[in-house]
Amino acid sequence: MANLGPTDSSIHTFTTDRKRWKNLKEFARDNHKQPTPAEAQLWQALRGNQLGPRFRRQHAIADYIVDFVCLPAWLVVEVDGEIHQKPEAVEYDGGRTHALQECGFLVVLYPNEAVLQRLPEVLADIERHVKLLMG
Repeated sequence: MANLGPTDSSIHTFTTDRKRWKNLKEFARDNHKQPTPAEAQLWQALRGNQLGPRFRRQHAIADYIVDFVCLPAWLVVEVDGEIHQKPEAVEYDGGRTHALQECGFLVVLYPNEAVLQRLPEVLADIERHVKLLMG
């Protein structure tokens, strides 16, 4: 996928193509309906433009469904549990991160425990990234 970069005006419609969406939509809908406790807690803090720009959850970008994305800032936020420590998950996550970076996104990862136990710190870090990326 071509690097659209943070200056591309098409970001407001950036997602994935129809063929990819056909394969991803069921997974995205399931994740949307059944978030992990950490994802649900973080969403309550991000929804409704509480940090300024709009965040989306379970959003398709290229071949992936990301937990959260702030399209105007080109920021992807992933909340990862213990399953992401398995070797095959580490490899998959690395490929996903690389692909998203190639599209122009900054990807930040937070463990479930950080979101559940230190939400104000996580939000401050996300807000810092948004401000840096949006200038």
